[in-house]
Amino acid sequence: MELIRRLFAGATAGPDYPPDERDLRDVIVFGLRFPLRASVAIAATTGLIVVDQLGWIASQPMQFLFPDGSPLDATSVQRFVLFLVVPLGIVVFGFRDGPSRYGLQLGDWRWGAGLLIAGLVVMLPIILGLSSLDQFRDYYGTSGRPVGVLVLDHLVELVPAEFLLRGFLMFALWRRIGPLALVVQLVPFVLTHVGKPEIELWSTFIGGSVFAWLNWRTGSILWSALGHVYVLTLMELAVRGAPV
Repeated sequence: MELIRRLFAGATAGPDYPPDERDLRDVIVFGLRFPLRASVAIAATTGLIVVDQLGWIASQPMQFLFPDGSPLDATSVQRFVLFLVVPLGIVVFGFRDGPSRYGLQLGDWRWGAGLLIAGLVVMLPIILGLSSLDQFRDYYGTSGRPVGVLVLDHLVELVPAEFLLRGFLMFALWRRIGPLALVVQLVPFVLTHVGKPEIELWSTFIGGSVFAWLNWRTGSILWSALGHVYVLTLMELAVRGAPV
């Protein structure tokens, strides 16, 4: 029991994220006082997700860059630009801040790797079970890409997605509203899963919370991003009956 208590205490002993004077800077607009960085993060995240949903930049740039066909999905490349390049530019050139304060770092890698491995073990039978359901087969069963291309595509898409929601947005908010930031980042995360299998949609409340907690605990988006890639890749491989 003592060992379990020590492990639990270590796993839940996350760092503080104290704000600096720039995090606490406010702006007054028409008599209303807004936290500048947190407000920019919310507005930018919302706008970037809307642009992504509208697909404004998905097709034409891909045809220009890869006239003979891209090995990557156009949406993944679009999200790399919208969800990583743009918010990173806001952090560096707008906030004049370091990306590491928004999760772009290795963080507490010992706990990150350990918690990630434990999570992957737990998720393995769950994903294999869900992959046998018709709704998952219908949604994920259309991809026939090689495993290497599949993993690369998911990395290009999901690392930026983790940075946008549980790096850029969450850490900007955390330094103003504390752990409530974990709840706020759930809103766009859940809504971007509308249209996917119903079980998966409801599961995003749990998965999004776990990923956000992991990022808080480690100070890094790396571990949630790797977990996200694992879950999606395993699901697609299991649905089509590939060796996993």
